[in-house]
Amino acid sequence: MSTDDAPTGTTDLSGVSPPPDRVGLLEGISSTRAIRRYTDDRVPDEALRDILFAATRAPTGSNRQQFRFIVLTDGPKAVEAKKLIAGAARSAWGFKRGNDKYDEGSGAVANSPKARMAATMQAYADGFERVPVVILPCLIRYREANSFEGASIYPSCQNILLAARAIGYGGVLNGFHFLVEAELRELLGVPDEVFMAATITLGKPQGSHGPVRRRPMSELVFADEWGAAPAWAADPPGTTHTSAGPPKPVDPNGGPTIDPTQKGN
Repeated sequence: MSTDDAPTGTTDLSGVSPPPDRVGLLEGISSTRAIRRYTDDRVPDEALRDILFAATRAPTGSNRQQFRFIVLTDGPKAVEAKKLIAGAARSAWGFKRGNDKYDEGSGAVANSPKARMAATMQAYADGFERVPVVILPCLIRYREANSFEGASIYPSCQNILLAARAIGYGGVLNGFHFLVEAELRELLGVPDEVFMAATITLGKPQGSHGPVRRRPMSELVFADEWGAAPAWAADPPGTTHTSAGPPKPVDPNGGPTIDPTQKGN
């Protein structure tokens, strides 16, 4: 029986080395997209081991290594937990779809970027129970909650996504679990002092990874003072951009749109 066919969690991988990198680190960073569409293929234990090994290599405050990872695949509690999070996903996306007016403006135009995003999100929420793997990254708190504690858990989340990209899988991070956190804690036995930081879904992509599009560096990177882009903040040749992002506030006096990232005179 191969590791692909073995029931999840039954494979002894203590003598198996990780695979060689398929992509370079910088290439992986620039091409790890949010993957929400998966095939029905099972993620084998060997791949889970490699991905979660990368997660455990992330930095933590004072090297306390307070992170823990609950991996949900196809066991009885995993199935129940996925159903709980699926309901939360549909509720959260339904609210966001209406509140952010995804079906208005360009969203009403078939095949527009806005309409495609809405369709992808709807399919993701509707099929959440079938996601091959759900990971709940957690942090055991050793002091009062604070805004900096994420530094000891979210780097591991990025490692998960990068490692998945490196070996042919894909994923996305969200916070759907927050809506059913109490139920999940009871079901999975998560102690009260543990911060449930995120939900990450993983699987074999339907489609492929590709270049990540963001705003130009000159809009995002400053030198010495706010709003002053350095000359070296130039994107590499061939970089494509997106104008997506939070809406820019409108001047209440009827002036031009205000961009809070730009330094005023």
